[in-house]
Amino acid sequence: MTDAVGVLRALHHGRGAGRGPLVLPGPWDAASARAFEEAGFPALATPSAAVAASLGYEDGATPAAEMFAAVARITRSVSVPVSADVEGGYGLTAEELVGRVLDAGAVGVNLEDSEDGVLLDPRAHAERLAEVRAAAGGALFVNARVDSFLRGVADPEEAIARARLYIEAGADCVYPIGVPPEHLPLLRSRIEGPLNVAYRPGGPSVRELGRLGATRVTFGPGLMHRAMAAVRDIAGQVRRSS
Repeated sequence: MTDAVGVLRALHHGRGAGRGPLVLPGPWDAASARAFEEAGFPALATPSAAVAASLGYEDGATPAAEMFAAVARITRSVSVPVSADVEGGYGLTAEELVGRVLDAGAVGVNLEDSEDGVLLDPRAHAERLAEVRAAAGGALFVNARVDSFLRGVADPEEAIARARLYIEAGADCVYPIGVPPEHLPLLRSRIEGPLNVAYRPGGPSVRELGRLGATRVTFGPGLMHRAMAAVRDIAGQVRRSS
């Protein structure tokens, strides 16, 4: 696809209550990526936890080489833009990280601001994001994950402060993972730029998340979990009939 990163950026803008949020399903392998593309989704975003599970690893334990190889298999299988969740960056320099992501065929990247369950210093992480932005130029859509809610900080001001630092550092989008839905209007009013929100079963619908302020909605490993539940059900039926 020509200018895939431009397409991905454009998909994030002009989103309002009438248009609804950008919905990005999370493929974990080539087959699931093709299924999502065939369903009509205009872009995809890999979830590291689902890719890890597909490769036989616990979340956060996938070797960098295997993660990038998995992303490459996904990007080769579809014609739509793909954003890659590369966790904390695997200790690579900004230049190395950008090179590996682009070599894998992805045009977006998701980076976390915690490590081993501990929040990173936000200013240090903002500097890291600025280095990634500088190394990538306009070639990557940078989604900066904000882990404060995930790590037990309930005050939305912490997430807002981190998100604003990351936007100033050059992030294209921020992702306050685990944000309680009631805080979304506040975050939307205080943060410039696109806002990524994770859909959770039993929570607000995708459309409602958009009404509350989400620019884009992703699913983490949730779609893979649903697919595997179906596989287990099929396996049980086959076993019982054999």
